[in-house]
Amino acid sequence: MPTSLLHLRDRLARWPGGAWLFGALVCRKAPYFSSIAPRITALRVGHGEATMRHRRAVTNHIGSVHAIALCNLAELIGGLTTEVSLPASMRWIPKGMTVEYLKKAVGTMRATATPARAPVEADAGYALPVDVVIHDTAGDAVFRARIDMWISPRRRTRG
Repeated sequence: MPTSLLHLRDRLARWPGGAWLFGALVCRKAPYFSSIAPRITALRVGHGEATMRHRRAVTNHIGSVHAIALCNLAELIGGLTTEVSLPASMRWIPKGMTVEYLKKAVGTMRATATPARAPVEADAGYALPVDVVIHDTAGDAVFRARIDMWISPRRRTRG
């Protein structure tokens, strides 16, 4: 599955509107993320980037991007980066997330995800931290997260 996800993204990226379409397909698979209208701008093994426009739907009562919208963006790109980085025999699920709000988040947000180490094939489950930093349009870090991904072997189907 990881290879097919990267293959799909790479194929769509060649076309006008392909990045938007890939984001829309991701949101169709995981509908909750459509609330932030993300754009996946880079995705490869060990690295992912996504953006989210500052618009009314993600704005809080003080006029900045809502804290939970930032968490959603972090989980989205952290999950996609984990997915494309895993060996095909493994699967993942987020187990926890620690966040820091560093500065008022205004403008388009750009999230970058990086696993703490390369995921490996294993017979048992293990924790894999994924670090996500979100920057504003000025390039200042406004949010930082560490997502604890639980990596485990895929269930074998009975033949």
